[in-house]
Amino acid sequence: MSGGGMLYGGDEIGALVFDMGHHSLRVGYAQEDSPKAEIPALVGTVHDPEIKPDPSNVSTGSNSNSNSNAPSTKYYIDTTLLSVARKGMEVSSYMKDGMIEDWDLFEKVLDYTYAKCIQSDSEYHPVLMSEAPWNARAKREKLTELMFEKYNVPAFFLVKNAVLAAFANGRATGLVVDSGATHTSAVPVQDGFVLTQAIAKSPLGGDYITMQCKQYLQENDIEVMPTYLIGSKEPVKEREKAKWTRKRNIPEVTTSWHNYMTKRVIQDFQNSVLQVSETPFDEKAISSIPAVHYEFPHGYHQDFGVERFRLPEALFDPSVVAMRGGMVGNTMLGVGHIVTTSVGMCDVDVRPALYASVVITGGNSFIQGFPERLNRDLSMRIPSSMRLKLISANGCSERRFGAWIGGSILASIGTFQQMWISSQEYEESGKGQIDRKCP
Repeated sequence: MSGGGMLYGGDEIGALVFDMGHHSLRVGYAQEDSPKAEIPALVGTVHDPEIKPDPSNVSTGSNSNSNSNAPSTKYYIDTTLLSVARKGMEVSSYMKDGMIEDWDLFEKVLDYTYAKCIQSDSEYHPVLMSEAPWNARAKREKLTELMFEKYNVPAFFLVKNAVLAAFANGRATGLVVDSGATHTSAVPVQDGFVLTQAIAKSPLGGDYITMQCKQYLQENDIEVMPTYLIGSKEPVKEREKAKWTRKRNIPEVTTSWHNYMTKRVIQDFQNSVLQVSETPFDEKAISSIPAVHYEFPHGYHQDFGVERFRLPEALFDPSVVAMRGGMVGNTMLGVGHIVTTSVGMCDVDVRPALYASVVITGGNSFIQGFPERLNRDLSMRIPSSMRLKLISANGCSERRFGAWIGGSILASIGTFQQMWISSQEYEESGKGQIDRKCP
């Protein structure tokens, strides 16, 4: 600490970077190229009156309330523990609309992260966290309070995830198109600050495509069997009914856990099979493209042709959804439309710089052909005098962990070290510091 005590000199020990999303929490040390751990944003909970409360229980991935009268609860965190069938285990997320909703579950995940992934005490590491550009003030303050009061961090900082994704791609100004699990958003960033009045978002994300896939598989009588039910399977011919035997002695699982396991199978199908066509969906043109073969965990397998293009088309043209019933697509915006809407809400002087740096990030952007199609859609929509440049990292981790990598770069820059909110500043000025120092 410097003589004045207000600056945090963060060189002695590694700062930690936390990047929160609906799908997972990414955590690791600043200056590294990728997160140390990726933990699902879902937590399994089992209420078991038999368990005697034991606060030290967190190390097993479970934890109990310290109030001895409360019914004891066991928490299961991280992919391995979540994937085991347990009687009465409910699965729920602590995130809602990009913000922390269930603080108790979030704290359990943080406890687990420090104990199991970082394996070090929280008071030794300054923390930089990402947040949604629309995060509510009360939630930012509550998070600041939690980090200083419960975790005793020496310093803390909050940054909008779009700013971090832009930094990861070497840009301080640009338009960040983030297509994640629950929504796709276009966030304009100018000189490292988000232009909040021009954010455009749509509920078309990975979960929405998963729902489309689920509906398609049901309509075509293709059974989706989660792996936990399958004891053994026999090879079958293509499109032949699967021959498999059910695993014995499976405990009575909850609907939420069964749905979680089923969703994982559909997501694997989604990641392996789907592709976005380079031009707006046209069945005739696509029928000449080779089909992709996929086998489900219980042994059923077939080739998927036209459908693998039709399913993700909704991201770019939501009107195709109206044909499939359920949700009416016309009220939602396609990705290209979101981008032009967002840029249209910015000052005329900023627009050329935004179109010249369109940064693509988020797990959903991995669908094959996503960046190429967006490039084509935007070229058709924007004035020909405007220069368009799309930046999409080729590497899987760079695009998936865009915001985390940006945080890792930022927290290790020398000039950033004077920007931290130190524990001393927090003690003197309270949680309101976050709104002054982290715009």
